[in-house]
Amino acid sequence: MPSNPPITSPSLAPCGLYVHVPFCETKCGYCDFYSVALKDRNPTPLVDCIGRELRQRVNGCAHAVRTVFFGGGTPTILPLSELARLLNFVYEAVNVRQLEEFTVEANPATVDDEKAELLVSSGVSRVSMGAQSFFRNELATLERLHSPEDIAPSVATLRRHGVGQINLDLIFGIPGQTLETWSQSLSRAIDLGPDHIACYGLTYEPGTRLTAMRRHGRMTPCDEDIEADMFLRTFDTLESAGYRQYEISNYAKPGCECRHNLLYWRNEPYIGVGPSAAGCVDGRRYKNVADVAGYVRLIERDGHAEVDSEIIDTEMLIVELVMMQLRLNEGLSIAVFRERIGVDPRDSFGEALMRLVDLGLVTVSDTHIALTRSGRLVANTVVAELAAVPRQADLALPIL
Repeated sequence: MPSNPPITSPSLAPCGLYVHVPFCETKCGYCDFYSVALKDRNPTPLVDCIGRELRQRVNGCAHAVRTVFFGGGTPTILPLSELARLLNFVYEAVNVRQLEEFTVEANPATVDDEKAELLVSSGVSRVSMGAQSFFRNELATLERLHSPEDIAPSVATLRRHGVGQINLDLIFGIPGQTLETWSQSLSRAIDLGPDHIACYGLTYEPGTRLTAMRRHGRMTPCDEDIEADMFLRTFDTLESAGYRQYEISNYAKPGCECRHNLLYWRNEPYIGVGPSAAGCVDGRRYKNVADVAGYVRLIERDGHAEVDSEIIDTEMLIVELVMMQLRLNEGLSIAVFRERIGVDPRDSFGEALMRLVDLGLVTVSDTHIALTRSGRLVANTVVAELAAVPRQADLALPIL
């Protein structure tokens, strides 16, 4: 297939801003995000450099920032003064009052009254808390430091200070976890009344301690059939409690969907700031160095910390539209695909798409191509099959 010209994002698309704070108390055994233990480190140089990069990225972007997301790591582990400076950098660079959403990630027991008050006064509208499980043995397997008893008081602290929306993250498929303990974790999360619940299946990422333990036979993974039952139980339990599944792993009360993550899933532009952060604006994707000292050094020397970048051509964009939008319950937008690529996806994917429809894994309407309930169980397989089509045949793609 011939190479394709770069793709540009729609000029009026909203833009997200992601700020990566890599500090944690310890590194969890399953986590493959770039993070390091804060311990005795001085976070000031990193916060200074994040502020510098943030100003440059926002000022140099033609799109208006509509969502902000502080991820990590654990942003709320920063000392109060450094967290305040970081939040102030956002306030100086972005019109916080016009944001659709401002999210900060936190772990239980890392937000006290002072930090909760700071978050709200700085315009933070949503806190995403990594509860993961309500059972000590499961938290221990994940190498999480908090206890189940820390979760409810942390949620109460955020509510007391007026955080508008609270998300709880949970993980299923943990070694030793049962369908019953998973159901109890779901119920205890629902009892806390969060606005949003994210339920992720445990994945064994390369280079993590959990993956090494599995490889050496020191840990037995959860049975795949039980994990599938957990996924289905999640849907039924949360739907009956008033949480609508809008993405494979995410459930929300009406109007409480994570707008920042929706930018990713809808292939809209986003700025990434901080060590290991990635951004994608106007058809160009970049990634920063995944090292605190290296990041500080590059920002101070060169004014940026990029170590990799690429231009997204038509074939790559097709794959990414399929990979991201099929995660959404609404599915792949036919209109957006036609606008961005220039052809109808129903024609482009042809026999492969019809085969998935016949298998009951995909539905096709006048507006969207979407996964069925059965299709969500094997989403990666469905995505891989459709994403392979551009590589297997010339789709007569237009020159854009």
